[in-house]
Amino acid sequence: MPITPVEIRHLQLKRGFLGYKRPVVERALIEIADSFESVWRQRADLADRIEELEQEVARHVELETLLRSTLVSAERAAQEVKEQARREAELIVTEAHAEARSVRRDAIADKERLLRDIRRIEGLLRSALDAVTDVEAEDLERVESPEPTPAELPQADDGEREIRRLAG
Repeated sequence: MPITPVEIRHLQLKRGFLGYKRPVVERALIEIADSFESVWRQRADLADRIEELEQEVARHVELETLLRSTLVSAERAAQEVKEQARREAELIVTEAHAEARSVRRDAIADKERLLRDIRRIEGLLRSALDAVTDVEAEDLERVESPEPTPAELPQADDGEREIRRLAG
């Protein structure tokens, strides 16, 4: 067990005839040297431990710096990915709106074309129905009235005669 500085200061050596008693002084010096050696060893061990801890702290500081820069890079990359995804989403939405407008225009054009076709077909059907009605009416008139003789018919040109011949 090391001797403290206070114990050394209060150490009282016994005096003999010609000064201090030699064995007591030698024993005190040995104890002081052992104590000093022990303290010196502890100091060296602590200095080594301090050096180890300083290296570990430096390593941790370096690691912390690396982690900080990595975190900043990751945050920046994440922000860039988010921004890119936002831009792509906006582009997709814009394209979808354009496609929807195109489909709507095409649908409206198809509707108008179909309505025109319906009106044309209705007109053709009405004309056909009118023609059938006219033919039926003429047939009905012929059945009800005797057919005029060629002398009774007004003079018609060759085209009208051909039409009557084809119709009759």
